[in-house]
Amino acid sequence: MGSNHADKLLRLAEAQPAVSARELAAAGVPPRVLSRAAARGHLRRVGHGLYTGKEVSPSVHQSVIEVTKQAPKAVVCLLSALEIHEVGVQAPFEVWIALPAGTHAPKGTGAAIRVTRLSGAAFSEGIETVTLDGAPVRVYSLAKTITDCFKLRSKVGLDVALEALREGWKARKFTMDELRRYAQVNRMTNVMRPYLEALTG
Repeated sequence: MGSNHADKLLRLAEAQPAVSARELAAAGVPPRVLSRAAARGHLRRVGHGLYTGKEVSPSVHQSVIEVTKQAPKAVVCLLSALEIHEVGVQAPFEVWIALPAGTHAPKGTGAAIRVTRLSGAAFSEGIETVTLDGAPVRVYSLAKTITDCFKLRSKVGLDVALEALREGWKARKFTMDELRRYAQVNRMTNVMRPYLEALTG
């Protein structure tokens, strides 16, 4: 029985750049099997409560994966979401996440984190799950991210919002209906209207 748990543990740890103790427990791996495997060097510890297989190479998205594993309610947003969607030239050194009001930011992560507090539909709408090197990550859709950039332009800069809008539209990565929907969710309809008219005019 123990070897079955150990096999499952190694299989899960080798499938992605970071797996959390919480996920392993949910998959039926007892804590003692995890601590034994870590002590014997069968796993690498990559963060607080995070492990990976000893042969697994770090992902280019390692920081994002680790932060979202440590904060399961988090949604990747703003500059980090733009990077995942491959829009714009921003390469943020911080991981930008949205958390619902009243939720604690993750502690003990090796990555620098920027937390944005959102509530209601502004938090819950437009969430997608993407797979980054085998790891599922919750991120806002590109249309939602762009309206977030307008809403939080004092944090990211209007130039970033405009660049993402133009580039995403040119690459046909979203529809005008999607943009208008999330602009309404974020109460950005009036702010964004002239820029959307310029795009489609």
